Amino acid sequence: MELNEFPDATYTRTWSNDRGEVRYFTRADGSRLRYYTVGTGPALVLMHTVRGQLDYFQRVIPQVWDHYTVYALDLPGMGWSDIAFGAQYEEPQLRAAVVEFVRGLDLHDVTLSGESLGGALSLSASIDLKDRVSRVVAFNSYDYPEGGKRGNWIARVMITAVRTPVLGPLFATIEPLPVLRAILRGGYVDKSKLPEDFLADLSRSGRRKGYDKVSRAVFRSLEGFDRARERYPRVSAPVTLVYSENDWSRPAERDRVANALADVHRITVPRTGHFSALERPDEMARILRDAA
Repeated sequence: MELNEFPDATYTRTWSNDRGEVRYFTRADGSRLRYYTVGTGPALVLMHTVRGQLDYFQRVIPQVWDHYTVYALDLPGMGWSDIAFGAQYEEPQLRAAVVEFVRGLDLHDVTLSGESLGGALSLSASIDLKDRVSRVVAFNSYDYPEGGKRGNWIARVMITAVRTPVLGPLFATIEPLPVLRAILRGGYVDKSKLPEDFLADLSRSGRRKGYDKVSRAVFRSLEGFDRARERYPRVSAPVTLVYSENDWSRPAERDRVANALADVHRITVPRTGHFSALERPDEMARILRDAA
């Protein structure tokens, strides 16, 4: 496990305007999750995308911190959370980390929200936290086959390569900034909305020792999020289910998720790709404020 005494806040300070704090939450196994907290009001827990970190919500958080006490976290091994030797990154393990985080901070009346991987986790984790969660707001939930491979041909080639048994470990160590940029742009309609400074910090966190193993494990675990859809009928909290018009998911897949939920309100965000928190942050913030 690679340990630093204090959580990295170098990039977070550039957009947070000296508000809030970057902290560690220490789990029962000793590993730590980096999180950023700010604001007043009921708790809002934000979970990022597959290749992301809490700074993914940098354009949304300042628009909601007067409505919520925000807790944005780096999922296990990702961003600047600890990389723990031998850790697993399947859906149950990532979900357990979210559940432990909410319970460990003793949060109640929580709105669970996230995008992509984070959207799927917000739905699934709400089942285990039903006594603490008041609402789920899931954006572009990543719970269907192929996922990011649908972004563009570069994403399809790289994700397929990283997941292969023999060459996968080699490809997982190769993530030049131009390749990362090209892959992520496959999730935008307006490709200029991908911030270069955010991209640079993603690349920096991805160069940590052991991150190649995390990356490969996460990409190999994504089929488990498709299977985890079977849990959705057990979601008891009201759900706001948000899809971008140009999300990677298909209409039938979106209907399948909505039909599995007992109390659901659907919203479609026009002219937007998979990464709506950066492409249409005003709209994400408005939806979250409405939920409050």
